[in-house]
Amino acid sequence: MRTIFGAIFLLFLSSSGWGEHANESLRDFAVNIHRTPIQPWPGYGIYLGNGLFITAAHVVGRGWMTRPKVVIAGQEYATRIVKEGSFEGTDLTLLAVDQTLLPLRIGLRRMALCKTPSAAGEPVVTVVPEAVVSSYVVSSDRLPPAARKYKTVIADVARTGNSGSGVFDARQRCLLGIMSRKISTSRQRSGKVETRDIAKYFVPASEIAAFLATDGAP
Repeated sequence: MRTIFGAIFLLFLSSSGWGEHANESLRDFAVNIHRTPIQPWPGYGIYLGNGLFITAAHVVGRGWMTRPKVVIAGQEYATRIVKEGSFEGTDLTLLAVDQTLLPLRIGLRRMALCKTPSAAGEPVVTVVPEAVVSSYVVSSDRLPPAARKYKTVIADVARTGNSGSGVFDARQRCLLGIMSRKISTSRQRSGKVETRDIAKYFVPASEIAAFLATDGAP
């Protein structure tokens, strides 16, 4: 009887409905990032645990100047810059918030980085506070030659999360990367230049781990 119940329970866990619910729960890790004054475009970040938030470096800019804040459910929290990258280099910045000030629903959480590199065709979800959107990893071989240095890219440019949003393994629900930039192609047509977005690059978990290595990743 226990064996039958266990099999039914495992089947329930693997059902698409349960998977969708679990993916929605990832929104608890997603935050908005505001510069001071607030920038006119949305910036995002992901909570790692221990009061630490990871985002794209270009979302924050020069932290000493922009004085970034983490925003959770409309509430702003002052941050400390732990480590700052650059858009041209490693597009990551690590922010810290006094953990005692964070809401309990997020303050006690921890997010693991994925250990296995992403592969073409792998299902992923991008996560921002407002939405979870499914996508998949595409091969960099499909990119224009000049853009093939970006090895970790996803499809569905229009629907997926923008700069600083989290890219998660849809099965393991670990953090696969942080969204960095769009990749576009341009061509002339009828005397006008047309630009088409074809993919989005995310900073992979391996680079996040290396970036955090000297700063005590949770």
